[in-house]
Amino acid sequence: MEKLIRDFTEFYGVAPTVIARAPGRLEILGNHTDYNQGYVLSCAVAQNTRFALRPVDGKHCRIKDFRDGSVREFDLDNIATAVPKDWSNYVKGVIVELAKRSIKVGAFDAGMESSVPLSAGMSSSAALETSAGFAFREAFGIELSKADWARVGQGVENNYMGLKSGLLDQFSSIFGKKDSMILTDFRSVEVLRTVALPAGYSIVVINSMVKHNLVDSEYNVRREDCESAAHKLAQIYPDVKTLRDVTPEQLENARPALGEREYRRACHVVGECDRVLRAVRALENNDVAAFGALWFESHESSRVNFENSTPELDYLVELAHSVPGCLGARLSGGGFGGITIHLVESAGAAEYAERVQAAFKQRIGVAPEYIICSIGDGAESKKLQEK
Repeated sequence: MEKLIRDFTEFYGVAPTVIARAPGRLEILGNHTDYNQGYVLSCAVAQNTRFALRPVDGKHCRIKDFRDGSVREFDLDNIATAVPKDWSNYVKGVIVELAKRSIKVGAFDAGMESSVPLSAGMSSSAALETSAGFAFREAFGIELSKADWARVGQGVENNYMGLKSGLLDQFSSIFGKKDSMILTDFRSVEVLRTVALPAGYSIVVINSMVKHNLVDSEYNVRREDCESAAHKLAQIYPDVKTLRDVTPEQLENARPALGEREYRRACHVVGECDRVLRAVRALENNDVAAFGALWFESHESSRVNFENSTPELDYLVELAHSVPGCLGARLSGGGFGGITIHLVESAGAAEYAERVQAAFKQRIGVAPEYIICSIGDGAESKKLQEK
């Protein structure tokens, strides 16, 4: 953060008045369950996006990305529509969503930098939305609950960007707790509890190097499949509102009423909700082996039932079965590319990652990037003393 403050001051000739930080996230279990009002186990990571800001007079805003030196400028009266493939949409979208709530954001100069990988499934977009939103909170005296800040970020994705995503990314970024997983119920939209990852284990994130762009992917089609399956199941089980309400036994009994694709999509979501709750019990019992086995089970369901994996993701998980030291692995995030997560013993994490990297490069022809992740705290912001 000190570097960002220095860079901001050098670029704009004056220091920022507020700073904010929001982490990326990892979806541990609960793939595509959030918009089905299900359960998700997730965590915030140490990698984060930092946002510095100083209010200015007028309507003109500037944002400098200190990673690549790019600058975006816009007028507050001319941000109603997103500009295709422009990272500043995630900041402008926050302003638009706040305006819907009769909350005004004034003009500003801002700077940002980030250690969250782009298009990798660690939700760099939610980290940017949240860090910008929390900076606006300090600069313009905005009072919203943490859950409402998450809804603002979701609104950016849903309304401004056109992606029918749930609240997982923003919730994880905002409610994260160091060294702990977050269990979220996306029906009541609340964090039910946090559950610690036993000491001595790390999460290795390995990027398949296949960039995913969920707005352009089949993400929205998957959501429509889930809603269609839930609608048909509700004709049989009146208490069903979403797939979260369906038990594995009910799904099997009602299988003839569903199309094959609907059945497999439902099978994934219903199974994922069950796996999340089983994972919490495993962690409570300090049974890390059982916890990791659920990761492998989840990936197989993604591959077969939800079809949101890729050959590259599948090969990384295949390697996790054969390279010693891994207790579980799966794709994480929306899928269609992006990352896999691997649960390993901390002492051998670097060696494990390097062996997987070498084997993947030998077959695929490109060396996958990896990060040994620590679990971090959620978003924060503060005002700076004027000098």
